[in-house]
Amino acid sequence: MILLLVVVFIVGYLIITLEDFLKFNKTATALITGVLCWAIYALGNSGEVTTKLGHHLVGIAEILFFLLGAMTIVELIDAHDGFSII
Repeated sequence: MILLLVVVFIVGYLIITLEDFLKFNKTATALITGVLCWAIYALGNSGEVTTKLGHHLVGIAEILFFLLGAMTIVELIDAHDGFSII
């Protein structure tokens, strides 16, 4: 299972690296690689996956909520021409 995870990760990384040559979207490739790695890991270790996945999802949710708030503030400042003063 570990070997398969490493192979999927390396293939995904190579596709991201060769994006200009292969004409693939980096974001889609990264998402698919991540989903495949988690799916392979879940099929191999069904007992502890829920705890680990939940831990990682909490970290990702924290980052997304922070960025959503920060982007909202930046858009409000930009909408009222706040950056033209600077």
